[in-house]
Amino acid sequence: MTRTTPPRPVHVEKLFPKLGALRGVTTRLHPRPGSPDASVSSVGGPLLWPADEPWPVCTEPHKRSSGYRVADIRRGRQVLADAWARDRPNDEERVLLKELGRRHRERDIADGDPIPLIGLVQLYRRDVPGLLPGPDGCDLLQVLWCPFEAHGPSRHSLALHVRWRHSDQIAVPLDAPPQPMLVGFEGAVAEPCVLHPEQVVTYPYAGSLPTRLWRRIDAWEKAEERKAEKRGLDDEPVTYHHDLSIPQGCRVGGFPSWHTTDPHPVNCETCAAPMVLLLTVDSSEWSGANGSWMPTEEWDVAEHLRDRCPTQLTIGRDGLLNIFACPTEPGHPHRWSLQ
Repeated sequence: MTRTTPPRPVHVEKLFPKLGALRGVTTRLHPRPGSPDASVSSVGGPLLWPADEPWPVCTEPHKRSSGYRVADIRRGRQVLADAWARDRPNDEERVLLKELGRRHRERDIADGDPIPLIGLVQLYRRDVPGLLPGPDGCDLLQVLWCPFEAHGPSRHSLALHVRWRHSDQIAVPLDAPPQPMLVGFEGAVAEPCVLHPEQVVTYPYAGSLPTRLWRRIDAWEKAEERKAEKRGLDDEPVTYHHDLSIPQGCRVGGFPSWHTTDPHPVNCETCAAPMVLLLTVDSSEWSGANGSWMPTEEWDVAEHLRDRCPTQLTIGRDGLLNIFACPTEPGHPHRWSLQ
């Protein structure tokens, strides 16, 4: 089923013509729960991996002996989905959900033992318009991560593994990748989702705009907010950041959002070239009282059945992950930021 972004609440280029020169394109992936296999693009689905290639692991020392079981996480999600589709969880289901949500401890796991990474995203260039080419013509992008937020100086960061490959060179694929015994948080495990790519117009993050242009937009937003207050409307006023510039949800290309930090240059650590946004993995597909980025196909769905977090991922504190690529040499190491 297709997913279609509704028209923007206002035509922003008519209000601010100079935005036309800054217009870009991004591809919303619109992940929705399904049964993808390794031959298609997905979030949380199986990866096309060579049987003779070692599966990547995390060996960075951190606590890993306490957490949640992947099978419990998946079963709990299914129980909850079935309950809400019917009405709501009954007493028996609440007891089961509490048990499935319990943390476990594996005392035999040491802080330095290797942990199998978990597949996060797999994208074939044939499936996703706008996906940048990989090194040496690779057509398949794969992103994996450690299922614990315990890395880096803060000990609260993520550990990513980005892999490009030629899909037609995998003669014997891996049947079943290794799984970690425990994961640090339930949001580390993505629900298998099929994709419904859609290209939409996008504009730079507000803080990245030329100063004079942003001041004009900011003045317009404040005027719209005053109008809404006078009318006594409960709806949120339209804003450039939330409704008119960068789409919410998982997407490829376009402009990065910097909503928790100030915009800053992301340069290639090998050649110093300014990097471009390769992929955004978002915790939610839309937000806000008006939900302006919610696809039109969701409008007829009962409100309690609308799922703005179909991947079940939690990026930071319900944020997003931006992955950047070098535009001059795709083989240079990627960089990433949490927002």
